[in-house]
Amino acid sequence: MLSKKTIFFGGVLPQLVAVLLTSFPANGFVPLPSPHLNHNIRRSTKENEINTENRQSLSDLFEDFASFLQEKQTQIISEIEDIDGSGETFCNDPWGMFADDANPSMKSGGITRVIQKGNVVEKGACSFTLLKGGKLTAERAASIQGRQKNENLPPIKEGDEYSAVALSMVLHTKSPMVPTFRSDVRLFMVEPSDKSGVLAWFGGGSDLTPYYLFDEDIEFFHERLKNLCDQHSEENEMIDYPSMKQACDEYFYLPARSEHRGTGGMFFDDMSATPSTMKFVKAVTENWMPSWFPIIEKRQMVEYTDQQREWQLLRRGRYLEFNLLYDRGVKFGLANANPRVEGVMVSAPPLIAWEYNHEIQNGSEEDRLMKILKKPVDWV
Repeated sequence: MLSKKTIFFGGVLPQLVAVLLTSFPANGFVPLPSPHLNHNIRRSTKENEINTENRQSLSDLFEDFASFLQEKQTQIISEIEDIDGSGETFCNDPWGMFADDANPSMKSGGITRVIQKGNVVEKGACSFTLLKGGKLTAERAASIQGRQKNENLPPIKEGDEYSAVALSMVLHTKSPMVPTFRSDVRLFMVEPSDKSGVLAWFGGGSDLTPYYLFDEDIEFFHERLKNLCDQHSEENEMIDYPSMKQACDEYFYLPARSEHRGTGGMFFDDMSATPSTMKFVKAVTENWMPSWFPIIEKRQMVEYTDQQREWQLLRRGRYLEFNLLYDRGVKFGLANANPRVEGVMVSAPPLIAWEYNHEIQNGSEEDRLMKILKKPVDWV
């Protein structure tokens, strides 16, 4: 059961909602399969009526996943504070139904939690967001409907009710020898107003943005993702590492720069929500810190120069460029009336740099990274 007293964080609600409600950009992205009608829903003999037992089953799956994310978020905060070792802790900023003065009738909310000026994490945020009883606007309904390819699925219309729950994380590292880590998982459900079916699907992934390449670290990260997908590949045809790796490379792309943001990882969306796919998505979440902490342990104490720190800040500039110019969630959040700007921008790096016409020395480590960002490689 979700508890207001449980420590968890949310802060990029607009990003998460936008990812859930909108399709991904056509520029450089190959769409994954569109949302599926949950196959566990059995039709009754009465036309357009949903079997209430199965609707309840899907609701139970939602609550199960939401509780898991709360517990996982609490665990992750503790682990990050331990490995950071600076004594800095995550702040706690509840809003909506989780605020101390919240109206008991509220169904949605979250808590922003951010750590800053740590030894490992210069700035990090992780967000838990819970939405219930939302109503789709005409624009959002049209966006979801446009992603459906199966004519047998119920139509999505303005006013249909939706629920969503998500956990996301961005951890910007102090050392340029340790890559920035980003991850999220989410569950989204829509019940058409004509009661003709229930749509429910998962999305998520994780990726790295390094500043200096240690090939064995990137290979280790991708190998864990591949092994994870291989272990669960029989649960859903979408659980395929090469496809998810390609989707990640193509989404985190800056077309104006003709370069990718980082060395990628995995990215998936529109995965039919069932107990078996939830098992996979939970495993994705469990893999986050074990895929990143060993890299910290190997690289955190590697010495670096002022020039290498400056290169990190320049690359962070690209990170912010992507967020502001191309990330659908940030654009959506800032376009809303009265946006929670601090929440929308919580994923931004703490310090960045832009230098006019910055030149890279041929054959340097910076040059080697840029060649990979221009043309991604298969790490496993």
